[in-house]
Amino acid sequence: MKISRYVPQGLFFLYVVEAAVLGIAPVDRGVWWAENITVWIPVAALLVMYAKGIRFSNTACFLMFLFFAMHTVGGHYTFEHVPMGPVTDFFGFRRNHFDRVCHFLVGVFAFPVLEYFEREKLVKGRRLLCFLVVMCIFGFAAIFELAEWAYAELADPQSGTLFLGSQGDVWDAQKDMLCDGLGAIVTAFFYCLLRPLLGKTGPLKKSGGNSSPE
Repeated sequence: MKISRYVPQGLFFLYVVEAAVLGIAPVDRGVWWAENITVWIPVAALLVMYAKGIRFSNTACFLMFLFFAMHTVGGHYTFEHVPMGPVTDFFGFRRNHFDRVCHFLVGVFAFPVLEYFEREKLVKGRRLLCFLVVMCIFGFAAIFELAEWAYAELADPQSGTLFLGSQGDVWDAQKDMLCDGLGAIVTAFFYCLLRPLLGKTGPLKKSGGNSSPE
């Protein structure tokens, strides 16, 4: 899997532009802050890792960027009000499922995690590694739902409701966690499929100049 220093830099630039534009007049400023903080924390962690020389494949970078970009859109409109009316009407959905798509995309983080753990040989056996990573994402999903609940309790009723985005579904939290986990399962399968086709990923830590595949 190819590693390039220009891909993460370019994607980060695109994300900053998107975040700046969508930070203008959001539907609810309180929800905008809450939703974007959940993006800025992993982005900051990735910047620290990048500064320390840790690199991920282009595929991993594109997948993470996709989540960040989609989540930032949800933060601007609030997930319930993202303009997806034509899609909702076409499929006959009873609710806006943009939030479900974003929860599914949480699972793409399995890809960089699998890259890191496998190349550092922290877990023996790819099957066990995939299982542990998927379970970790299920666990993270549960923690995030608890954080959403806490925010909804502490915030004003309108912002809390918009942040939850349950849209009247009493099983919203459980379905969100399922989407996170299914995204991780699909991503782990995708990772295992790509590894034999594209070979080993290049070194995680730079050794001067551009990283290249092994």
